[in-house]
Amino acid sequence: MQMKTLGAATAATFLAGAALAQDQSIIVQSTTSTANSGLYDYLLPMFEEETGIQVNVVAVGTGQAIQNAENCDGDVLLVHAKPAEEAFVEAGYGTSRTDLMYNDFVIVGPEADPAGVGGTQDVQAALSKIAEETALFASRGDDSGTHKKEMALWSDAGVQPTEASGEWYRETGSGMGATLNAGIGMGAYVMTDRATWISFDNKQDYEIQVQGDEDMFNQYGVIPVSPEHCPSVNAEAAQTFADWLISDEGQAAIASYTVAEQQLFFPNAPSN
Repeated sequence: MQMKTLGAATAATFLAGAALAQDQSIIVQSTTSTANSGLYDYLLPMFEEETGIQVNVVAVGTGQAIQNAENCDGDVLLVHAKPAEEAFVEAGYGTSRTDLMYNDFVIVGPEADPAGVGGTQDVQAALSKIAEETALFASRGDDSGTHKKEMALWSDAGVQPTEASGEWYRETGSGMGATLNAGIGMGAYVMTDRATWISFDNKQDYEIQVQGDEDMFNQYGVIPVSPEHCPSVNAEAAQTFADWLISDEGQAAIASYTVAEQQLFFPNAPSN
């Protein structure tokens, strides 16, 4: 009888410990660029040391990250497709959305620059020229934030590239790193966020060909998942993480992250 009581007490202690550990962890559904750039490796140890909350990152394209969060497979959403993020909150999946940081998109291509777009700042003109010359262009084609932006830019240029799918327009259905590798392998132009490009190792003879257009602005946002939609969400820890990211401390940490002496993300959360 005493042994049974002791066993029950041990089980209760274990369950309480497991519950506590669960309370001290969250899942962030994230775009790939923040992970591939090394930003989380830099930020999360600071946050975890300060709060004791463990952050587990699922890095996928923005479209998939949003879908995962809608399915309650995460506590926080951190992506870069503002209209889709606002729709996510409006539909009741997230509590609120806050601007977090920004960088920009660039179009990279081989040094030979077959479409002759190098140095162009007008991204619509560059895309129109690529289409006119039927120069190879590799697209993620995966409903990521980068893919959503790319398609919006093609539309603004008056081009429907998917009509040439499999010809000069190649859709990889892959993440940014894999698409860059595929594009470089076939000599195609690729649109990428600047942070991923700076961190990318396999550049070969590729360089930035198109940059500087204000339409290539790349805004990131952070959204805690709503506990009303997802009762299992760790709402308190999720809000703590979001609050830390937009705090003066979190914003300073984002600004201080560099690769090859270049700042990758620029904090722009509203002032507290």
